[in-house]
Amino acid sequence: MEQLLSAVATALAQLDWRSVLDISLVAVIVYWLLTLIQGTTAVMLVRGIVLLLLFGTIFANLFNLTVLTWLLRNSIPALIVSIPILFQPELRRALEQIGRAGGFLPHAATLTNAGHLIDIVAVATRRLAERRWGALIVLERETALGEYAETGVQIDATLSVELLLNIFFPNAPLHDGAVIVRADRLVAAGAVLPLQEAHSTLPHHGTRHRAALGITEQTDALTIVVSEETGRISLARAGHLVGNLDEEKLRKALANVYRPVVGEQIPAWIRGRTNPKAVATKPVGTRQ
Repeated sequence: MEQLLSAVATALAQLDWRSVLDISLVAVIVYWLLTLIQGTTAVMLVRGIVLLLLFGTIFANLFNLTVLTWLLRNSIPALIVSIPILFQPELRRALEQIGRAGGFLPHAATLTNAGHLIDIVAVATRRLAERRWGALIVLERETALGEYAETGVQIDATLSVELLLNIFFPNAPLHDGAVIVRADRLVAAGAVLPLQEAHSTLPHHGTRHRAALGITEQTDALTIVVSEETGRISLARAGHLVGNLDEEKLRKALANVYRPVVGEQIPAWIRGRTNPKAVATKPVGTRQ
């Protein structure tokens, strides 16, 4: 016990500000990586790998098993090579977050274009909800959605209320898929989106809501969902769903995301918005 305390005291005496900074940075990176995989199947993979290495090392040292020790030691390079394969979605999400640099860089979208986009989407969503036509509208932001647009039919048309209504008409060929909107252009319709990774809320959502959550878990896109059964409007962002919206609440929610740049004129309907916490946050409990 005295030797252990002496070793700890010696190690602490050798610490300087560089060592503290080094340890802190590593701890922050590890914590950030753990938050990325929280609630996904990668948690079980990490747990399995750690337990396998831990018990294998203890067992090999306890019984002095030379071959097992050699196998564990030489499996580390192979494990490093397999990490990009096993954790591809999580690594992609991490690199996208680094590329977007969160809120530290100014947003590219201007309020003028965003205001026009919000007007069209809000009006079209209200009309779709009144008719109870199921809809899935994906608004591309900084992360490009080209690979998802390629799964649908390429349209590349000017976004309008009438175009959205025609696409999501129940008998239309493309009404079951998602539309992807880039700026004021409707890029593709009938697109296939990844489903929600987290499994805790799957029983409460239908396929449209799971797809809306799935694309927002992997990118910074916004997704508007109109329920075909109830006509309810929901907005998905960053893997979270806000339900029970109407046209006005949807306008305010979108306006809070598309923040104006400094010095740009703010339209009257945004200046009069209420607290964003007033937007209903009841979970959508219906299947599609």
